[in-house]
This record gives sequence, structure tokens and C-alpha cells, in this order.
Amino acid sequence: MSTPTASPSTIRYAAVTFDCPDPAELARFYGEALGLPVVYSSDDFIMLGQEGSAGLGFSRLAGYRRPTWPDPSQEKRAHLDLGVDDLDAAQARLLALGAVEPASQPQPDRWRVLLDPAGHPFCISTLV
Repeated sequence: MSTPTASPSTIRYAAVTFDCPDPAELARFYGEALGLPVVYSSDDFIMLGQEGSAGLGFSRLAGYRRPTWPDPSQEKRAHLDLGVDDLDAAQARLLALGAVEPASQPQPDRWRVLLDPAGHPFCISTLV
């Protein structure tokens, strides 16, 4: 007689959530940059996504401190890598949406580092 075994629960990637001072501002930036609609919204949290796909969340954090990349005094915890077809065109579009270009660019011919409106570094690259 065999004993029934419980099947393991399925685990799936659902979202990455960024802490920030203003979820609406950051959701607007990434929503426009990536063409993602808002799927959930409250005063303190906004989720962007598409049906059946992982999303991006933005959560209000009291006392939020911007990363100081590349200065390690306030380290980044994670960053996004976004694939683009044209580095210069994508950078211009993201800057127009509110991104900031930091002075330090480790390999600007391969990828560009930009800062979102809350200061999170992210990269654009034709290699992704």
C-alpha cells in the first residue's frame, strides 16, 4: 500500500517591486517607457503588467533614500536591464520621460546606465 504524497505547490515569478517615495510618478515613468498598463492602484502601491505576464510594482516607503550610484554610500539593491534596438534613440526617449543620465558610464558603447525618477539605476542595452 502506498502513501499518497502531496504535490509541491507551484511557484511562479509574479513581479519585481521597487520602493519609492511616489508610486504614481514611478508607475507613470515605467508604464510609458515599457507600454505597460496599470493593473492595480492604491495610494501606496501600483502594479503595472499584462494579463498572464510578470509585472512591475511600486510601493511607497516613508523615509525613502535614493541610491547614490556609483557612490556606494547608499547602495542600490537591484536594477532592471532593458533591451533596446537603438541605444541613442532609447536613451533620448527615456530622458524625455524623466530619466536622468549619471556622469559615470562604465561601457557606453555596449550599455547605458540611467536613473529613474526615484533614483533607481537601470540599464539599456542592445545585447539583451
